[in-house]
Amino acid sequence: MHRALIALAAALILFPRQAPGHDPDTVGGLFRTYDAGATWTSINPGIFPSGALALAVNPRDPNHLLLATDSGLWRSRNGGRDWDLEAPETLTGPAFAAAFDADGRRALVAGTSTLFHDDGNRWRPRRAPAGASPARALAAGAAPGCIYLVGRAGLYRSDDGGESWTNVGRALQADRVDALLTLSGRPDHVHAVVAGSVWSSNDGARTWQRRSSANPGKAVEAIGVDPAAPIALWAVAAGQVYRSDQPGAEWRAVGKPIDETSALARAMAIGGKVIVIATDRGVFRSADGGERWEPPRESLPAHVAARVLVGDARNPATLYAGFALTGYEELQQQVRRETASWRSGLGSVGEFGLVVLIALGVVAAAARHLGKLRAKVR
Repeated sequence: MHRALIALAAALILFPRQAPGHDPDTVGGLFRTYDAGATWTSINPGIFPSGALALAVNPRDPNHLLLATDSGLWRSRNGGRDWDLEAPETLTGPAFAAAFDADGRRALVAGTSTLFHDDGNRWRPRRAPAGASPARALAAGAAPGCIYLVGRAGLYRSDDGGESWTNVGRALQADRVDALLTLSGRPDHVHAVVAGSVWSSNDGARTWQRRSSANPGKAVEAIGVDPAAPIALWAVAAGQVYRSDQPGAEWRAVGKPIDETSALARAMAIGGKVIVIATDRGVFRSADGGERWEPPRESLPAHVAARVLVGDARNPATLYAGFALTGYEELQQQVRRETASWRSGLGSVGEFGLVVLIALGVVAAAARHLGKLRAKVR
């Protein structure tokens, strides 16, 4: 154990990581609105805003938040006024995804190579499905213990809080799921976006139906529902909003395309006539069903991708938007490069340590031999 710690310390000394420069004009972080996106307030943790990758809102306590960032996991129990860095000695590196259980008592977080489960006392590691780490997203199912994991590859479901996993994505005919939507008001209803197409399940992802008859004709980027009318499914494709009033029904265009038609949608939120879309070019909002679109607010980061858009299940007008300079793919590659560099550095330190140990062994052997000679002379 001591040798490993010495080797690690030497690796950090010999192979230091440069701290990224801070550009105040291009920062990420978390923002909240109480009026469906009309105004936004920064609720960032720490001195400098972190890159927000995922946010989980406790279904039983809307003030209880878990924020996954590129610098770790943060927790707030007062609606984002105060934040604590969670278990920095355990949850090291970026946190890619987070989700509360359906009853709000437990939580699951995805690290770079391991899942971590919180039962209210402490974080414990959980093994992720092979090829799934780091997770793209985590989403709670209808029953306590049910969690969906959108992996680096594949889609999985757990019914025991992440202790075991079942591959429920084979019928989707693709390795990668781009978006997943679970409905708190409709148990076992799940929707997924795969290769630009929408798939739906009404039995907890056990079987899937491709909504080909309801395809807008363009690659779907994000999906959402209005909590007041969850039977209707909404989608964004090439800057245009579409709506399907019931499973199997035709998609129909809603309103006009957003001004930035080249913006790639990441998520969407709907509340009556208000539509909010998070894109790689900021957050766009319409208060009249998509007839007119407001440009990104000045209070939100400019030229930074909005990678998170999460609502409060109890109050649809409360939304959280998260921004990050580095996305999932880039961050995943960065982690791989740094891990390879660290292992290489640790290997070099190990080789040096081996040489030192051999030299010390030679010295010790020579000392013992010299001691024996002296004893004979006496």
